[in-house]
Amino acid sequence: MSNAERHGLIAKAVMDSGGATVQQLAELTGASEMTIRRDLDVLAGQGVLERVRGGARTLLLRGEEPPFALRSNESVDAKRRIAAEVSALIADGESVLLDSGTTCLEVARLLRERPVTVMPLSLQAIHLLGETPGRATLVVPGGQPRAAEGALTGPLTLASLAALRFDTAVLGCCGLSAADGLTAYDLDEAAVKKAAITSSRRVVLATDGSKFGRTAYAYVGPSTLLHTLVTDTTAPTEELAAVESAGTVVKTV
Repeated sequence: MSNAERHGLIAKAVMDSGGATVQQLAELTGASEMTIRRDLDVLAGQGVLERVRGGARTLLLRGEEPPFALRSNESVDAKRRIAAEVSALIADGESVLLDSGTTCLEVARLLRERPVTVMPLSLQAIHLLGETPGRATLVVPGGQPRAAEGALTGPLTLASLAALRFDTAVLGCCGLSAADGLTAYDLDEAAVKKAAITSSRRVVLATDGSKFGRTAYAYVGPSTLLHTLVTDTTAPTEELAAVESAGTVVKTV
């Protein structure tokens, strides 16, 4: 088991149960208690959990968004397959608006070597696209990054979106269901997603199956706003069928 896999397993166990002891986590992962203590220190430094005597406890309230550092270690293979399919949908020369989130960051890795114009909506993707010369043309929006998430929001982000028109918007989501549509945990982020949809000719949603049937706090819009949905095989078939019947093209990888 790699460090990233062990960290993901520890974080999920603490989040699901509300807390765990070092001994419990050592039994769960097969690692030594000394290794678990080091892991907990690392995860506490990332804001994933709170270190307490003898173990750790979750920092998340019910309905809160798991931190970026935790989500980046979840379903990595599925996110990379989704990203590859999304990249294949984008033609050379397109202008692409790229949402924040861990799946969209994987899309950024692929678009970096493509002759496209990309405006990312997260600091992580901006850094990735700008750190080494690639074939993509980077456009940087204004905005205020959300703490620990790096997602750009606020009036400057909305103004950037209003001033431009894109061939394709690649969006992520916090929740998606046929009944409640597309939702986000943060009202400001939901406003950015709405503006992204308005500014784009085509909307592609890239999300793994864990987001289906989940409804977050802030409403973005109905699933009928999506032209294409790219997800993995863990997505519930009944939800996929309902979204597809409403007119969205569904691709599973």
